[in-house]
Amino acid sequence: MSKASFGVTPEGVPCIGYCALASIVFSALGWAFPALIFLLLTLFCCNFFRDPERVIPQKTDLAVSPADGKIVKIATMPDPFTKAPRQCICIFMNVFDVHVNRSPVAGRVTDIAYHPGKYINASFDKASYDNERCLYAVEDAAGERWTLVQIAGLIARRIVCRVERDDILARGERFGMIKFGSRVDLYLPESYVPTVALGQKVLAGQSVLAAKIPESE
Repeated sequence: MSKASFGVTPEGVPCIGYCALASIVFSALGWAFPALIFLLLTLFCCNFFRDPERVIPQKTDLAVSPADGKIVKIATMPDPFTKAPRQCICIFMNVFDVHVNRSPVAGRVTDIAYHPGKYINASFDKASYDNERCLYAVEDAAGERWTLVQIAGLIARRIVCRVERDDILARGERFGMIKFGSRVDLYLPESYVPTVALGQKVLAGQSVLAAKIPESE
């Protein structure tokens, strides 16, 4: 078994580098207060952009969390692509959570749509429709359709998409991130039910979020 390791997502390298360089320069100039501020910013960025390895569940017919954070809503909502009502699980990420997003299931990216918008608090319900967001449709091997939505929040100002249409994703594979506070919504196929509760903390790629309903039911 390989041990978990903590890396840094590529999007964070410039931010960490600039803050560290500024801290060194101010320290060399003898400006203690600015040097301390940028040192603290360097440590904050190292924590924010961390990208730890995760133990991906291998059992079939389940979906893992696409994001670290807290479950803030489980409800029937209109799918942003089809407008059909579907069960949705909403995960809120604060600035101290890992912000790298992972695919909940293995499948093919069939559609991607970006929508500019507002930057209200991502924990509010209207953030799903009003905020800047990026939509992904993923079809798994059984032909089930999953929809993921990255939603920018009050502080977030950049959604990172690392995939393109027709890309094949493994369960738990990284597909993007959102910088500085945000939310991810996952819309389930009809044959899946949530396995989490409101307020529960989850880990991207590792926590089981939903499971397929047994055929006998």
